[in-house]
Amino acid sequence: MSSLNDTPPPPASLAYGRHTWKEVAHLLADLPCALAGFVYAVVTIALGVGLSVTVIGLPLLALGLAGARGMAGAERARARGLLGVHVERPSRLPHRDGFLPWLWAQLKDPVAWRSQLYGFIRLPWGVLTFTVTLVSLIVLWPVLPFVARGLGNVDRAMVRGLLSPSDELERRIAELESDRGVVVDTAAADLRRIERDLHDGAQARLVALAMGLGLAKEKLLDDPEAAAAMVDEAHGEVKLALQELRDLARGIHPAVLTDRGLDAALSAVAARCTVPVKVSVDLPERPAEAIEGIAYFTVSELLQNVSKHARARSAAVDVWRTEERLMLQVRDDGAGGADPAAGSGLAGLGERLGAVDGVLAVDSPAGGPTVVTAELPWRDRDRDRPAAS
Repeated sequence: MSSLNDTPPPPASLAYGRHTWKEVAHLLADLPCALAGFVYAVVTIALGVGLSVTVIGLPLLALGLAGARGMAGAERARARGLLGVHVERPSRLPHRDGFLPWLWAQLKDPVAWRSQLYGFIRLPWGVLTFTVTLVSLIVLWPVLPFVARGLGNVDRAMVRGLLSPSDELERRIAELESDRGVVVDTAAADLRRIERDLHDGAQARLVALAMGLGLAKEKLLDDPEAAAAMVDEAHGEVKLALQELRDLARGIHPAVLTDRGLDAALSAVAARCTVPVKVSVDLPERPAEAIEGIAYFTVSELLQNVSKHARARSAAVDVWRTEERLMLQVRDDGAGGADPAAGSGLAGLGERLGAVDGVLAVDSPAGGPTVVTAELPWRDRDRDRPAAS
């Protein structure tokens, strides 16, 4: 598919303009480029298929297909520079752990096979375009702009048809496969965090509580006053353990979010922030529970960043709906300089939003202010609720 950034040349005319000379240069370069592509395609496929009865045949074929993607990229760049054709780069193959999954992914890559097909059919076309263009430069030079335009348009069609992504479905499948890995990694990290918090916090406190109560039981008859003091201390430990369990449960899914929605839940988060936060939630109805939870934790993490890093005096949170998207925006008047590319938590947050077809945009110039906007798909709450039996 071509991009909206295509720069179509002006109509051909008898005058030799800049676009005409670019097309002529592209057509004259067709023959050497087509010859290189044809030889590469024949050699890699012949070796791979011919040696497929051995252990090196299919790996050679896979490597040849991977290289075909690179040659297709060079052809797209040539067409972009000389013909003004801006074709989107096909999605990268998703990362595969292990040799056999990588091999299978390479062998069934439609982009690479279309690139090899492009190399095959370009040789006769390259011979034709080189010959016609060269003859026109010598004999038919008055009509060369029209000849170059016609041949160039065929080249444009070939590039768009064979070197662009198959369709949007191919791109979305690759994105979703990549996003699935992000979701799995995030879920595993959350489980490890919960396990660590339980082990180091409530579990350790409950073990100490059990030991303290055991000692108090032994002293109950011999030293009632000491036993009473130990029971009183254990009572305090119970309160602390309950508070830690509440905090942990709030980190999984806060009850206020389930019961009262985003407005109340975000107000509670804002109250715990170290700077004053103004919260504005304008939603006609509640989104699906999953989207609501992601929105809550997104704002929670952004406000934690404000507390820890922004050096801000105030912040604001706005939540609203635009058509079928849930919009979140967190602003602060701090020092700015937040950069997702620097490996901060913003990068991980952007990946988690991308896993549900969301988007994160960060505007944080040095000196501030910082504005972080998140966009999530709106999903009706009733659609995600199981039907009554």
